[in-house]
Amino acid sequence: MRNKLLLTLVGSALAIGAVSTEGAIAAKSKSSEPLPFTSKEKANGAKYHPEILKEFGGAYQSPQTAYVERVGKKIALQSGLANSEGEFTVTFLNSAVNNAFAIEGGYVYITRQLAGLCNSEAEMAGVLGHEVGHTAARHSKKRQKQATIANILGAIGTIGGAMLGDNGGLAGALGGAAREYSGTLAQIFTLKYSRGQEEQADDLGIKYLSKAGYDPSALSAMLNSLALQTAVDAKVAGLNGHSVPEWASTHPDPAKRVVRAATNAKKYPASNFRNADAHLKAIDGMMYDDDPKEGVIEGQEFLHPDLRLRFAVPSGFGMSNGSQAVSISGIGGKALFTTQPYSGDRRAYVDAAFKAVVGDQQQVNYGQIQQTTVNGIPAFSASANVQTQQSGTVTLTVFAYEWAGNQAFHFVTITPANSAPFASMFDSVTRLTDKQAAAIKPRKLRIVTVGKGDSLATLAARMAYPNYQTERFLALNGLASNATLTSGQKVKIVTY
Repeated sequence: MRNKLLLTLVGSALAIGAVSTEGAIAAKSKSSEPLPFTSKEKANGAKYHPEILKEFGGAYQSPQTAYVERVGKKIALQSGLANSEGEFTVTFLNSAVNNAFAIEGGYVYITRQLAGLCNSEAEMAGVLGHEVGHTAARHSKKRQKQATIANILGAIGTIGGAMLGDNGGLAGALGGAAREYSGTLAQIFTLKYSRGQEEQADDLGIKYLSKAGYDPSALSAMLNSLALQTAVDAKVAGLNGHSVPEWASTHPDPAKRVVRAATNAKKYPASNFRNADAHLKAIDGMMYDDDPKEGVIEGQEFLHPDLRLRFAVPSGFGMSNGSQAVSISGIGGKALFTTQPYSGDRRAYVDAAFKAVVGDQQQVNYGQIQQTTVNGIPAFSASANVQTQQSGTVTLTVFAYEWAGNQAFHFVTITPANSAPFASMFDSVTRLTDKQAAAIKPRKLRIVTVGKGDSLATLAARMAYPNYQTERFLALNGLASNATLTSGQKVKIVTY
């Protein structure tokens, strides 16, 4: 979450639905090759590219940037959507979620987190090829027709429908909050694809790998790493599979697709070229997980050194740090921590926060605003019961904190009626001292060579995390729990 959160996408609510292809659907073309991008597609991509950068933390300028761009353009060219690599724009995103996507007009994106999860150049090329495959098949045109607020919430599970299985009333009621706090562009570009679309993109990604001279089975290996990371992230969140990382949630069943992708790769000429050593050398020292400038998640705590802010979520809840908000999710409820303009008028602030949740068409009768102090910080809150079509009565709460000057932050939570799972979280907000803020450091990927005395246990113990060190190490390196390491082998660890 940035110091100044971006709440400027409301005006473009579903404008991204304009992503069209002028009827040029490659899947229906008589040719086996996709039709090149149209001028309108290129214009649409150029229009939305700056907004995507804002939504996903901006372009990451690092020693790895040129390498990622080179690989991305090389694999994108295999699609036949353009005549030269220069017609593609590949962006390395400063985001700590495992994500990659592409939009029409030749715009391709991958986060530093997902690049770090890849164990070879071919794996990274495979996941990028998969995303380019979606644009080659013009899946976005088919998908955007389903881009209603209800479907967006159901797909992303930010707040609302995914918590209580409500795809109707609650999802619609919370549409405003999704638009303001979670970013419409992000959600539409990461809506779930159908199984058929995913399989087609896998097939195209494998085809592009082979055409570029890579090992075509590399995509299967990448999907395996994603499946492992999916399981780890669910464990870390304490949700037992109720929450999965961004890429896995929007690209379903990575574990099942591993076998299919491996089988399909056998249809192409064999190649052993993965360029693993070059990839590992390129990402050595790259920042991993949260950028301290946007705050960091440490176990159950969120810490923001610039804002001098800290809070903790209850056991059984996980967090995801975004550019506009921190999302909190668990079986017992969902929440967002964010901000909005504050003039000192508490009722106006609460009204705006509820309005962002329920939209303009519904009035929230929350009664009196409760005033209190939390760890020396002036705070105020209000709650209201809201009726939903499928889940009955749920409780919406806004709990806000007056910060420095005319600045305020708040949680907006949704819980089953008559439950209060976030009480301890509300009480945990506190200010960091200068010393505490200065102690927050970024994590970095390090490439180490396995020595004679090293084992899974000794290397996992070097991972800079308070829990699940072994599981994190295995997922990061795409290794099974019974894997054996050999002396001289290169592996990734995460350090400070």
